[in-house]
Amino acid sequence: MNAKEIKNMIDFIAKSGLAEVNIETEEFKIKVKRDNEGKVIATAPSMPQPVAAAPVATAPAPQEAAKPAPANDESSKYVQIKSPMIGTFYRSPKPEDPSFVNVGDSISAGDKVCIVEAMKLFNEIESEISGTIVKVLVENASPVEYDQPLFLVDPA
Repeated sequence: MNAKEIKNMIDFIAKSGLAEVNIETEEFKIKVKRDNEGKVIATAPSMPQPVAAAPVATAPAPQEAAKPAPANDESSKYVQIKSPMIGTFYRSPKPEDPSFVNVGDSISAGDKVCIVEAMKLFNEIESEISGTIVKVLVENASPVEYDQPLFLVDPA
């Protein structure tokens, strides 16, 4: 679990109203609890100080745009645009609106390519690369995981 995933988990727990949560896996152990002032504090046994502290009423930090990564299949010349968070993937801002991008569309860095909804927040995902959309890897209104490939882009 990376720092961004831990922060997202802490923000989620802060909004949930839970007083304390302990999570333990083979990879890590973390304790998240609310102090007397209403702040959420996360600690891990190997860390002497809290990992993060945030007031309960704060909004989650703005999500970063999906990071492009080289594809791992036979089409290694293509670059993947990946989901920066867990949520629901939408190709358009409203069901009746056209998709942000379709196969064959040229995109530039900064162009909106989709929306990922997480905890009732609709996060517009922007491309960090320029190129042509080769394939849409996820069905509209489908759940997506953190770092899941959403699009294949030909950067040529």
